Amino acid sequence: MRVVIADDSALLREGLAQLMTGAGVEVCAAVDSAEALAAAVAEHRPDVAVIDIRMPPTFTHEGAAAAVELKVSFPDVGILLLSQAVETHFAGQLVERHAERFGYLLKDRVIDVPTLLHALETIAAGGTVLDPDIARSLVRAHSRNNPLLSLSDREREVLGLMTEGRSNAAIAERLVVSGKTVETHISNIFAKLGLHDAPDDHRRVLAVLTALRHE
Repeated sequence: MRVVIADDSALLREGLAQLMTGAGVEVCAAVDSAEALAAAVAEHRPDVAVIDIRMPPTFTHEGAAAAVELKVSFPDVGILLLSQAVETHFAGQLVERHAERFGYLLKDRVIDVPTLLHALETIAAGGTVLDPDIARSLVRAHSRNNPLLSLSDREREVLGLMTEGRSNAAIAERLVVSGKTVETHISNIFAKLGLHDAPDDHRRVLAVLTALRHE
């Protein structure tokens, strides 16, 4: 297996390289920035790129952003985000668009070399590896980003009928409820989707667009 390592810490970078080499992994390059990572991947085309999230110049999410770009340019290269930081924006994009050959582990939870090697092998073979804390963070972030998840089952059913262009009366007939009940459901839908200051007709269109965007 061929690997490129990107970590701004020289100690961690070289330590990982030595551990992997000792375990029979070929470390093609060990770099300290997102720019150097892109160049190393283009040159060596590794099986997996092991990337820290926080790298120069701002030490916020350069590594995660670089991982998203790498997946676009080199979709066959596996990505393992190995970091102390929990990042959901770019990691969420990778899970949604490039779940194959992707992993995200917290450094503190990688307690031995076999754990790291298993993750690399799984990713190189096309699998996905997520730390449980990362998985929970991604689910919470997805819930916040998808307002439809705040709706009850009945409210989602009403919204689905709204997307079909049905009137309140038609929805009431379909669900065998009163028109007043339908109005209450629609009012709740508007509130949960954050559609407050607009005429009902306009809010109805916005609610339908939201449903279509997240279907």
